[in-house]
Amino acid sequence: MKKEYFLGIDTSNYTTSVAVIDENGELIANLKNLLPVKPGERGLRQSDALFAHTKNLPALLEEAKSFTSDGVIAAVGVSTRPRKREGSYMPCFLAGVSASHAAALGAGAPLYEFSHQCGHIMAALYSAGRDIPREFAAFHISGGTTELVRARSADNGFVCDTVGGTKDLNAGQIIDRLGVYMGFPFPSGKYMEEAALANTKPLPKKKPTVHGTEINLSGLENIAVKLYDETSDKALVSAFIFNYLADAVKMMCEGYRSEYGDMPFVFAGGVMSNKLIRSKLEAHFDSSFAEPALSCDNAVGIAVLAKNAHTYDGERKV
Repeated sequence: MKKEYFLGIDTSNYTTSVAVIDENGELIANLKNLLPVKPGERGLRQSDALFAHTKNLPALLEEAKSFTSDGVIAAVGVSTRPRKREGSYMPCFLAGVSASHAAALGAGAPLYEFSHQCGHIMAALYSAGRDIPREFAAFHISGGTTELVRARSADNGFVCDTVGGTKDLNAGQIIDRLGVYMGFPFPSGKYMEEAALANTKPLPKKKPTVHGTEINLSGLENIAVKLYDETSDKALVSAFIFNYLADAVKMMCEGYRSEYGDMPFVFAGGVMSNKLIRSKLEAHFDSSFAEPALSCDNAVGIAVLAKNAHTYDGERKV
C-alpha cells in the first residue's frame, strides 16, 4: 500500500503557503513565498495579492509534488476565508481555493475547507506537540487579526466562538506601521524584535486600555510615535511596543479566566512568535506557542486539519 500524504494550501494577504504532512503526522514540507511589498508601503491591495498568489502557486505545488513521489495525496485542505463566521471573506483566498480544487481533482482525493484562523490555531497546537484540549482559549494575533476565541474539541478538530479582541487597530498593524515609520522594511516584526532585544534603557510605564477581554490599541500607536519623535531610539521604541502588547494580552488572559475559568491558552499568529511577548506570557499561564516558522502564515495547520478530517468518520465541523 502506498504511503499517504496530506496537502495544505493557504493564501493569506502576505504569504503563499503550501505544506505536506505524511500519514504519521510528520511535517514533510513547509513551503512559503512572501508577497512583494514596495519599500515604504504598509500592505497590499487585494487585487495585487490575488495576482501574486496565482503566480506563486504553480512552482510551490510542483515543489510539494517532489516530496510525495513515493506515495499518494490522500486529501487536500485549503483555507477559504479569514474566520469561520458569516460574511468572513477576502479575495486573496480565491487563489488557494482554485488551486486546491485542481490539486484534489488531479489526485482523485477529497477536498476539505477551513478558515485561515483555524489553520493558525492548529499549527500552534501541532508545533507545541499538543493534542487538541477539550476546551481552551486561543489568541490569533497578526497583522490582520487580534482576536481571542473560546475553543472546544469537536469531531475532527475544534469549533471557536469569538469572545474578545481589539476594538480598533490590530497588534500586527501597529508593529508594521511603527516599523515602517522608523525605517524598517515591511513586514517589520523581526527587525523590531532584533532592535528590542538590544535595548538597555528603562521603558516608559504605560498601562494598556483593556476591558475584560477587549482592548483598544490606537493609543499605543500615538504613544509610540511620540516616543520615537522625541528619542529617535528604535531599540527603545520597539521594546516598549512589545512590552505594552505583552501586558495587554496578559490582562486579556486574566479577563478571560475571570469570566470562563482557568484553562490552557494557545497563542497563534505572527505576533506571537516574538520572544519578549512569549517569555512574559509563559511565566503566568499554561501556554502553547508555535515555533516561529509555524507562527507566521503557513499551510501546516491546514494540512493537519485535512488529515484529521480525512481520518474522522463523521460530519466535519471545523
